Amino acid sequence: MSVPKVAIVGRPNVGKSSIMNWLAHKRVSVVDPMAGVTRDRVTYLMHVEDRYFELIDTGGIGIVDVGELTDEVDTQIRIAIEQADVIMFVVEGPAGITALDQEVSRRLWKIEKPKLLVVNKCDSPKVDQEVAEFYQVADAPMVTISVKGNRNQDLLLHSILKVLPDADDSEAEEGEQLEEVPELKLAIVGRRNVGKSTFINQLADDDRVIVSEIPGTTRDSIDVRFQMDEKAFIAIDTPGVRKRKSLANNVEWYGLARAKRSIRRANVVLMFFDCLETVSKVDKQLVGEIHSEHKPCIFVVNKWDLAPEATATTDWAEYLFKNFSHMRHVPVCVITAKEGRNIKKLINLAQSIYKQSRFRAKTGELNKLVRAAVKNAPPPVRMNRTPRILYATQVSTEPPTIVIKCNAAELFDEDYKRYLLGVLRERLPFKEVPIKLYFRSKSDDQRGEREELISSALDKGIDMDEFEDEIMGTDLDDE
Repeated sequence: MSVPKVAIVGRPNVGKSSIMNWLAHKRVSVVDPMAGVTRDRVTYLMHVEDRYFELIDTGGIGIVDVGELTDEVDTQIRIAIEQADVIMFVVEGPAGITALDQEVSRRLWKIEKPKLLVVNKCDSPKVDQEVAEFYQVADAPMVTISVKGNRNQDLLLHSILKVLPDADDSEAEEGEQLEEVPELKLAIVGRRNVGKSTFINQLADDDRVIVSEIPGTTRDSIDVRFQMDEKAFIAIDTPGVRKRKSLANNVEWYGLARAKRSIRRANVVLMFFDCLETVSKVDKQLVGEIHSEHKPCIFVVNKWDLAPEATATTDWAEYLFKNFSHMRHVPVCVITAKEGRNIKKLINLAQSIYKQSRFRAKTGELNKLVRAAVKNAPPPVRMNRTPRILYATQVSTEPPTIVIKCNAAELFDEDYKRYLLGVLRERLPFKEVPIKLYFRSKSDDQRGEREELISSALDKGIDMDEFEDEIMGTDLDDE
């Protein structure tokens, strides 16, 4: 037995996604008054009273999708119902029984699985007295709730636990595995229709998200857990982004916001391109977001099976670097998501650059490297003053962050900073990840004597790694 699944089903706009977010205590699904917002299956692992179960939010049954994806949405609902151990049938109390509620009832009636009838939007106890009619649509225990009024949340959770199948050891073991921190989180971003969902489905080996030629299919950012080489990963499928002026409604605005949030959440970002399309303003917007967040990134050129025979990987790499000159450190990988070509190679590359982003250079080695770089190319005199570096130290990882303590930060121009950054990237294991480099003046704090001590120690060749804690203490953290 695996972790039991509870599918939330019902007609559009009865509050299924709101219930999902309410129980999860976080915004997992997009909530919007417009019907048909949820298309894919959106899941969340719950842990209540020593029981694990997975909530599955689904699209509205009976909706005619404006994007002509009605069949695909219905397929996702069918898969959710087939996989579910419990079906949570949601209706709207004040509205009474509607024709679509009856259609949902007919669809669920023949399914012999435990059910729970949840009457939402019962904002007042008075409404609880008027919902008996809903027993016509489901022969199941009934719970009246109000997400908006925060009514009966504990009662709903208790009712779910009562209808769950009996637990066994495997449930707890799998639940703990799902809760454990994954190897890394991968954000899959790109403009619309570049093959992100196809790639996710290959990773999950399942029709996990809707794949369609219609642009803009994915509206939620969906976390999909998968395993490779006995290691756990999370792939975050994000909505395809289009030009800001083309954002037609709130749902698309949420999609853009969630793509940005997914970039911030990720350890590594996979930036997708279509090999048959040129770089667009949307691509530049997304790459700009990745750059500003200092996230490790891989440029993924998809649909390589459709590329002209004369096209070489190096041609595409140079084309991308020409458009994103500030991202020349980013590796480029070509794949065919539809056929699964080069996908394992891409995941291995993601692990490699994630490892680079977590590397911490030893202080002594870092300072020897910086001093050698300065000796090889001293900084030019500016404002009749000679720039002087006192010492360097790495203060954090993800991204690697290095502070250069100097006599006056304003004396170091951008060209020299780029020179030092290039040396650090070439000589340290940071070749394919962003590096934050800060120059701080001696006058920035009140510890000039300690800085001179450190500088003097370095001049004398003292092994800074042996004395780092004693000499530096928590100097930079305190600042």
